[in-house]
This record gives sequence, C-alpha cells and structure tokens, in this order.
Amino acid sequence: MSKKSTYVLGILATIIIGSFLYHKFCCSSDGNISPIKENSTPANANSGTLNQLSLFSLKGKGIDFSSHDNFNFSRNGFTHFLPVPDSIDLGLSSLKTIFDKGGQKLRITGFATAEEMNNSSFPNLGFARANGVKDYFISKGFLDSDIEINGEIRDNLSFKNDTLFGPLSFMISEKDNTATTDWTALKEKINTNPLIFYFKTGQAYIIASKEDHQKVADISNYLNHVEDAKLEAVGHTDNKGNADTNIRLGQKRADFAKSYLVKNGIVAEKINTSSKGPAEPMNDNSTKEGQAKNRCVVVKIN
Repeated sequence: MSKKSTYVLGILATIIIGSFLYHKFCCSSDGNISPIKENSTPANANSGTLNQLSLFSLKGKGIDFSSHDNFNFSRNGFTHFLPVPDSIDLGLSSLKTIFDKGGQKLRITGFATAEEMNNSSFPNLGFARANGVKDYFISKGFLDSDIEINGEIRDNLSFKNDTLFGPLSFMISEKDNTATTDWTALKEKINTNPLIFYFKTGQAYIIASKEDHQKVADISNYLNHVEDAKLEAVGHTDNKGNADTNIRLGQKRADFAKSYLVKNGIVAEKINTSSKGPAEPMNDNSTKEGQAKNRCVVVKIN
C-alpha cells in the first residue's frame, strides 16, 4: 500500500472514530455531560414557547434562587401535586433562613385561566392555588403573618394535557412597618354580614355564591394574622320534623361546613362547630322562603 493510500485511510479512520465518540458522549439522549442551554425547555413544559411562570423563582434581598421544578396542578384543581420536588424545598430552606431574621414579606400570586372551573371557596381558582401553596410554606416553618396571597385570571399558562405547570409568582419585599390593618374593623365586617351556607331540605350540601368566596378570603386573612382567633360554625334547621333529629342535622351541617373550609385551607383547629337546630330560627318559619333560609350554617369569628 502506498504512503498516500495509508494517509487517506488514516484520515477516514480519524473522522469515523471522532464521529462515533461525539455522538456517544455529546449527543446521546442518555448522555449526562451535554451542556444545558439557559433557554432550554424543561420536561414539564409545553413543546411551544416556555412560559416563565413554569419556573420556580425566589428573588429578593439575600436570595436569588430558581428551579425548573415548581408547584404543579391539575386542570380545574387547587391542590398542588405531591411530593413537592426537593429543589423547591432547597429554595424554601434558604428563604426561611432570611425570613427568620425578620423585615421581609412574601406575596404569592396564583393564576388560573378563565376557562377553568373554580370549585374552591375562594374568589377565584388562582387565589385558592396561592392559598394552598401558602399552607405548604407554613408547614415548612414560615409565619402566616409574613405571607400574603392573591389570585388572578391569566390565559398564557403552560398546560400539558391536563397538568398545569407553575401557575404562581413569588414576590419578596421589605416589610412596611408603618402599614397596619384594622383587624377589629375586619372582624366587625365579617360578623355583621357573616358567611352563611344554605342547604336543601334534609341535606348537607353547600351552595356557595361569589360573595361567599370573598368572605372566605377575608376570614382566611383574619385568621392568618390574628393570634388565637377562632371561627364558630353554627348549624340551623327549619321547624319541620323531630327537634332532636333537627339538632343532629344542624350539627351534621356545621361539621360539613367545617370540612369544606378545611379543604379550602382554613386550619381545622381554628373552627368550632355546634347546632341550634330549630331553636333559634334566622327567619320566619311560617313561610317556605323563611324555612329555606333557616336551613343553614352561620360562620362568624368568635
């Protein structure tokens, strides 16, 4: 074989071996050393443009943390998936170290699309999602008083099938010690026009209005910031049937209202229940309209 042929074969061998090694170590889907571009789409996003809400981000004084993981939800759902990824817990641990020093607050805003159904007791599904995530922060040692929540309707959210990825934003800011809330006035507002759940005859099924949703949000806000505050959920019935049976039905309704509120993020230990049955009618039992309004649970702050 001539020197020229040997030289050409050597070049071809180098190209073949180089291509093999390149595809094995740099481009294989199973490889672990390929560089990840900053704008690469995480596995939990749509194949389209990545929505920035899909990223979990905590940015503020003393912290600059982000992760492709986040709190994710099902379509129309307000309870985030479990378990929460370890990367999020790592960010929360760093944030808590900062919050333990005092002086900062966190605002969690939850989002939902206009097409989603709001089956929560809060003003909108985004608000309910923010409340659920707030509860998780509290389970990690954060204080109620350091966290505010809000909910908004937004349509540019990242769905994949029926899973919604990261419909939340987190804003960290300095506390304004001059800003105060009149909690006494809020309590008076809640109790003057209390939350009332109405029920059909003989049933324990809650029918909540949009106004009720806002009342639940106000109650949640009050309980989160006023130490030792308690709710009283009192069941009532009309005057039809046996009085003892109605007492039990009123209690069943009160307990059902409690479970409904707990499901929507209010701590069970902060809710007391009781029943008046037909003993203290809220309206006139001589009319069908009055009887219907007496089949209720009245929720007030003690």
